[in-house]
Amino acid sequence: MEDILDVYQRPCDPERPLVCLDETSKQLTAETRVAIAAKPGHPARHDYEYRRNGTANLFMIFAPPEGWRHVKVTDRHTALDYAQVLKELSDTHFPGAMKIVLVQDNLNTHKPASLYQAFPPAEARRLVERFEWHYTPKHGSWLDMAEAELAVLSSQCLDRRIPDQQVLKKEVQAWEAVRNGKHAKADWHFTTANARVKLKRLYPAL
Repeated sequence: MEDILDVYQRPCDPERPLVCLDETSKQLTAETRVAIAAKPGHPARHDYEYRRNGTANLFMIFAPPEGWRHVKVTDRHTALDYAQVLKELSDTHFPGAMKIVLVQDNLNTHKPASLYQAFPPAEARRLVERFEWHYTPKHGSWLDMAEAELAVLSSQCLDRRIPDQQVLKKEVQAWEAVRNGKHAKADWHFTTANARVKLKRLYPAL
């Protein structure tokens, strides 16, 4: 926990950008009947029945100091999908960075080993060296700012029926453009000093 909190307190360094990563899934559901459109004084009404269209996975890449985020929609959340996200993060989004400071949770695919499953050893090693790896503690994924950004995405964009992955990508891209246009940042105030007081029960008693 203190490792993550100390990372968040570092001065902003363009050559070592801080990036938080998290992922979630979205159940795709289609309407079985035409919804009744909204009218003055009456919200839109949808039938309780729906048709399941599978699920999609969403990777949230969030750079808090820049107020920038990117959401990548994939079919699954395998090690290969994760590896491709890291390659895009390294070579497309932050190609000029000396090293990317990566904060993420302890999901079993969120490991350097996933890169070796996806790429030849030399390329995998190159990508591993592009990152400075930091993990939230077990049961402490709330320390990952990307999780909070996913909560914003869920409340502003995903809290309704979305029929298929094509529509999901379109809606997520529109949300992303608005948030990035505002340079919306995380208002993070929790520090190591706060943790030692508020979470004193988690520390060993000496």
